[in-house]
Amino acid sequence: MYKLISSKILELHSKQAPASGIGLFRIFYGLITLQEIIFLLYFNHLIFDPIPYIDVEFPMIPFFLCLWGVIATFIVAGYRYQFAMTCNYIIWIIFVNFTPMQRDFDGGFDLFMIGAGFFLLFMPGDRAFSIDNLRYKLSTPFTHYSAYPKPTVSTLAYTLPVAICLGFLYFDSAIHKMFAEHWRNGLGTWLPATQPYYVSAIDMSSLLNNTLLQNILGYTILIFQFTFIFFFTQRRLRIIYLLVGLGLHLGITLSFNIYPFGLGMLSFYTLLVPFKWWRCIGRLVTAKQPSLTVFYDQLCPLCNRTVLILNHFDLFSCIDFKSAQEHAAHYPALASINNETLLTDLYALDRTNRIYSGVDTYARIFIKMRYLFPIGIILNLPGIHQFALKKYRSIADTRNRIPCSSACPIPQVLPDTTLYHQFFESVAAQKPQAFSRKLSKILLALLVLQLNSSIHYGLIYRLNADNPQNPISQASNAVLMISQTFLGITPHALYLHDHFAGYDHILAITYTDQDGAERWLPFVNEQGRLLAPNWGRVHSMWANIAVTPNIDNKRLHKFIMKVTAFWGQKIGLNLDNVVFNIKLKKISAPSYWVKDQLHKNFTSPWTTIGTAKWTGNRISFDLPDNINEL
Repeated sequence: MYKLISSKILELHSKQAPASGIGLFRIFYGLITLQEIIFLLYFNHLIFDPIPYIDVEFPMIPFFLCLWGVIATFIVAGYRYQFAMTCNYIIWIIFVNFTPMQRDFDGGFDLFMIGAGFFLLFMPGDRAFSIDNLRYKLSTPFTHYSAYPKPTVSTLAYTLPVAICLGFLYFDSAIHKMFAEHWRNGLGTWLPATQPYYVSAIDMSSLLNNTLLQNILGYTILIFQFTFIFFFTQRRLRIIYLLVGLGLHLGITLSFNIYPFGLGMLSFYTLLVPFKWWRCIGRLVTAKQPSLTVFYDQLCPLCNRTVLILNHFDLFSCIDFKSAQEHAAHYPALASINNETLLTDLYALDRTNRIYSGVDTYARIFIKMRYLFPIGIILNLPGIHQFALKKYRSIADTRNRIPCSSACPIPQVLPDTTLYHQFFESVAAQKPQAFSRKLSKILLALLVLQLNSSIHYGLIYRLNADNPQNPISQASNAVLMISQTFLGITPHALYLHDHFAGYDHILAITYTDQDGAERWLPFVNEQGRLLAPNWGRVHSMWANIAVTPNIDNKRLHKFIMKVTAFWGQKIGLNLDNVVFNIKLKKISAPSYWVKDQLHKNFTSPWTTIGTAKWTGNRISFDLPDNINEL
């Protein structure tokens, strides 16, 4: 196996592919991280305060979240990529392990994002759609943008993250699924989609009531997950796995309220898109002919940098930048403009031979770039146009021109300090055999770590053969703790029989106001659905920890306290003047197909089983000692 992996690494490393897919993966990863930071800021007091708004234990959390938001923005923009990814990786680990995020508010994808972030540390995420790529070009401003080849990367940068982050995850998940009766019955997607706590606002009943469709989906997912790691690299099967995977995770995103997990998985499929598709997409979206030709002063450093910046953001190649000294004479429309005047401004010529100069040129450039046309329109607005013209003239008339001669300093090219360049390019180019051997050992180590999790918790634990006192079991747990913390390797036993068995009741909270009217807290509605924005990790807190088949009153009291304090403050309630009613609804989670099960659970009646009342900063409960027996 070692020799096979080593030879495969050399084979994949020798093949080059467009960097577009990895650039988009970086952008999607950064955007998903950014939305989760915004979510954490909104639910800051619910997640991090021992008693929301009353006992604030971490007052600096919003500051660090905003700092993390800046880092995530850097990732999206591709600015100082290696630094940003390193900081992001460390921050994910810190927040997950040193705050209540994982213990009480596990979003279901924190460890996945840590694993993806780890691989992004070693991926060339700055090669496409990045500010770093622009910074590299700006370090040699007198080099025309056409001299830079389209960035390519090793196909290893695509294959390894997919194999480990998706392939290992799917196979581990499939092992767990085989122990779940509803998955063996072909109802793996159906059962969680009939539970009010888990569904989104989209009613999927028409699909859920088609038993044949549900069986096809359930068994297709099992086959897909078991075989993905073995066949996704096969050229003829790659598109099938791409389409099935996209459909699977798009369905999760739309139908369940764990959308961050669905989006995180979807982002990986940019790495599975066939390389030929990226080239075809590039040809389809780029202009066949430039719609605007811009002439600039070739001897002006500012003009050269401006051209590099504008060209960098000209994603559809709509603008052609030419040296005024070399090319202007070939355009009869510019014959009326003498050379000195031509070099004082940025001139442009469209397809109708209409001439633009100065601010008008910039406005036309933005309009022709398509996606930046609002900026061009704004630049032409009265008042803004005059202000921009004044600023433009103050800069254009004071710029320095440097004649190109032997006295010109040699530009210092910005060095590539990324881990990908240092290991996958520099070391691999010098010692390819040593590179493949070293990487093979690393991959085998990762495989052992994954097998430790899959065999221990996917087989031994589920066969009831696990002995916690066994030294081997203790060592396995210790290894898993390390691999889980730093690599995101964890058992993927999501929504299985041990989760839904006995899940026959759900809880909601209403309150009685001063007028005696009963109102629903904006948390769980009359159907039993968790309302937006209480999705993701807040859903996990209530549906997976507070309310379970065997409810623990201590935990339930804790989360009722947190929810009532948080939402009471959010909607402006005086906590001392309202009584919170705890309501229970009977539902069903069968492992066999039942027609219209979702609506049956929706319409099941509620009964009030107790109350909660705030007095000062304390909450008291009047609840049954054993809710499970109700």
